[in-house]
Amino acid sequence: MGRGKIEIKRIENATNRQVTYSKRRNGIFKKAQELTVLCDAKVSLIMFSSTGKFHEFISPNISTKAFFDLYQKTTGTDLWISHYEKMQENYRRLKEINKKSRREIRQRMGGDLDDLNIKELQALEAKMDSSLVAIRDRKYHVIKTQTDTHRKKVRNLEEGHANLVFDLETKLDQQDGIVESEGYYNEAANGASNLHALRLYQIHHPNLVLHHGGRFDSNDLRLA
Repeated sequence: MGRGKIEIKRIENATNRQVTYSKRRNGIFKKAQELTVLCDAKVSLIMFSSTGKFHEFISPNISTKAFFDLYQKTTGTDLWISHYEKMQENYRRLKEINKKSRREIRQRMGGDLDDLNIKELQALEAKMDSSLVAIRDRKYHVIKTQTDTHRKKVRNLEEGHANLVFDLETKLDQQDGIVESEGYYNEAANGASNLHALRLYQIHHPNLVLHHGGRFDSNDLRLA
C-alpha cells in the first residue's frame, strides 16, 4: 500500500515541525552530496531553522568564497557593493570625526585659533575652564588619598615604635631587678669572705693594725 499524499502546509505542532525539518534537511544534504560525487557538480546549501539554527553544505571541491565569486561572475551580480558602500560611508564618517578631534586638540593647546569667531572662542574658553576644574578636582583627590595613606603609614610606624620601646623598657626593668638581687647577695658573700680572711691573717700576724673603723682594707695587707 503506498503512502498517502502529504498536504504541503505549515506544521502547527512544534515538535513535529522540528522532526520533519531535521529529516528533510538530512535528505537534501544527502542528495546534494550525491550530486557532487555523481555529477562533479558544485553545490552550496544554506539553511536557517525556525529557531534560528544555521546549517550549511558546500561541495568539498570548492570553497565558500570561490562559490560566491563564481555566482557573481555567472550572474553579473555584485554581492558586496552595498556592503562596500556602507564601509566607505563609515570610513568617511570616522575620518571626519578624527579630523575634528585633532583640530580640537590643537585649539586646546593654543593653536589653530585664527578661524574662530568670538562665540567659538568663548565656547572653547568654557570647555577649558571646565576641563581645568575637573583636573584640579582629580589632583586634590589624588593628594588627599596619598596624604591619608602616608598618615596611616606614620601611625602604624609610631605604634610599632611605641610597642618596641615598651618591650625594651620591660626587659630592662626585669634585668635591673635581677642585677640588684645578685649585687646584694654578692656583696654579702664578699663581706663574709673578707671577714674570714681577716681573722686568719690576724692569727698569723698578731701585730696587724686595722683602719677605717675596724674594716679590712687591702692597704692593711700591703702595709703589713
